[in-house]
Amino acid sequence: MPLHFSEEELAQRRDRTCRLLAEAGLDGLLIFRQESMYYLTGYDTFGYCFFQCLYLGADGRLMLLTRAPDLRQAQQTSMVQDIRIWVDRPDAEPAAELREILRGFGCAGKKLGVEYEAYGLTAAQGKRLEAALEGFCALEDASGLVSRQRVVKSPAEIAYVREAAGLADAAWQAALDSAGPGAFEGDILAAMHGAIFSRGGDDPSNEFIIGSGPGALLCRYYSGRRHLDPRDQLTLEWAGTFRHYHAAMMRTLPIGEPQPLHEEMHAVARDALLAVEENLRPGKTFGEAFDAHSRVMDAAGYQAHRMNACGYSQGTTFAPVWMDWPMLYHGNPVPFEPGMAIFCHMILFNSEEGVAMTLGRTSLVTEGAAEPLSQASLELESR
Repeated sequence: MPLHFSEEELAQRRDRTCRLLAEAGLDGLLIFRQESMYYLTGYDTFGYCFFQCLYLGADGRLMLLTRAPDLRQAQQTSMVQDIRIWVDRPDAEPAAELREILRGFGCAGKKLGVEYEAYGLTAAQGKRLEAALEGFCALEDASGLVSRQRVVKSPAEIAYVREAAGLADAAWQAALDSAGPGAFEGDILAAMHGAIFSRGGDDPSNEFIIGSGPGALLCRYYSGRRHLDPRDQLTLEWAGTFRHYHAAMMRTLPIGEPQPLHEEMHAVARDALLAVEENLRPGKTFGEAFDAHSRVMDAAGYQAHRMNACGYSQGTTFAPVWMDWPMLYHGNPVPFEPGMAIFCHMILFNSEEGVAMTLGRTSLVTEGAAEPLSQASLELESR
């Protein structure tokens, strides 16, 4: 099974990480984020729901400690050669086993970074890790060391994000073809996922969001499906996913004749989206881009109906979410750099009137103006 990146590119990522470790005074990194493992080695799994650690030494040494079901997974999807297995049993202590492996690597008395901000390291596992390594070595939170590198994409990564954006467009067209009075939400979802899978795409890192009627004012997935009324509204948030790289989109689709408020809110959302995208360029910050969103919406009288964040970075993410660092919110000082992919979502929910309107797409930050990766129109569609 071939790697999705050249061994040279993966080696460059690891070398850069080792340089950052040395600059931070760290002798190694205990990696628990699946995104980091994939980024550095190609390793692809969902086995991170159990204790699993990738060790990267400042000297470049690499070791994966995992369970038996992921042995062949790591062998076939990654370039990791040193794979250790901890055995499932009532008294299993994988953190203690990790300590003894690290002892063999000469880590006693050294300082190691830990990816604490990881779905692969629960609070309980984190406590066991600290207990096992107490007195053995010093630990330091290094959660952002790899994650911050992943924000700026290489040319190979950008190609995957572009592919994902094309899949997102195909899913939107499938939704338009499936939606209408009487349509079943489950059939719309099936068509959207089918458009992605049939073109070689992947499962997204979280569920597609779908809601109609009052549920159109929700921006989280929930269980339960309904048929669309003759006059209704359908909110969708989805992502095309290719090689685990995401390009998200968001739309609210009036069913039947749009209400005047749908049209008004759409115009505000479109103006806000374009204002945000104008700020996705070097020299601007994530906070400044959000402020462009709030200026447009607040000036139109929609402050009470907007959100306090309007997007985030996109890239390779694993369940449970496709959201990635950093986020568009007021005061965020992170600057934009060429090679970032940013999903901007304009969300307006008027609970008093029961009317929803959303509009969102993913754009690439360049040396100049941002490049929207979706080819779909920003005009208000209805079915």
